Amino acid sequence: MLVSLRERFEAPLRHGLEPLVEWLAERQVTPNQVTAAALALSLLAALCIGAGWLRLGAVVLIVAGLGDLVDGMLARASGQASRFGAFFDSTLDRLSEGAVLAAVASRFASDGRPLLVALVVVALLGSLLVSYTRARAEALGVECAVGLMSRAERMVLLIAGLLLGLLGPAILLLAVLTLYTVGQRMQHVREALGGDG
Repeated sequence: MLVSLRERFEAPLRHGLEPLVEWLAERQVTPNQVTAAALALSLLAALCIGAGWLRLGAVVLIVAGLGDLVDGMLARASGQASRFGAFFDSTLDRLSEGAVLAAVASRFASDGRPLLVALVVVALLGSLLVSYTRARAEALGVECAVGLMSRAERMVLLIAGLLLGLLGPAILLLAVLTLYTVGQRMQHVREALGGDG
């Protein structure tokens, strides 16, 4: 369901962001500057979540997520796409996701919910493995943009949990579905490599 939602809404969203991308390009804002700003917003969202302002944190995360779209669009529109830019973006994405999930764990710890803290650790591990399996597969020459829970889907699930007051169930789903996605990617790579080993 999350994948179909992404396919349905990503193109109109990108279209709606085009005027902003043009405005940034005219002012010679670089994609890496947008990436850094998105990280700063994610860290602000983490602070909000850690302080217990969950819905405010969700709103800030939405804006940060838009920045994550804009940087790539700006790179292509301005002819500034580069391998380092992709590396920089991916690295800061992991940092921002880790900071937000650490804030969620801190919130659960403050509320005396150790089981949910443990689930956040599993969700973070799963999220990092989703990214790692794709990077490792592509280093082997296998395209690996497959599976249910890419970064966009993970953020949608987390934001929904924050907005709806269902953060515990959202983290449980995140933990289960990220590990499922890791399994999907491992199977995909095994098949692409002919099942060797």
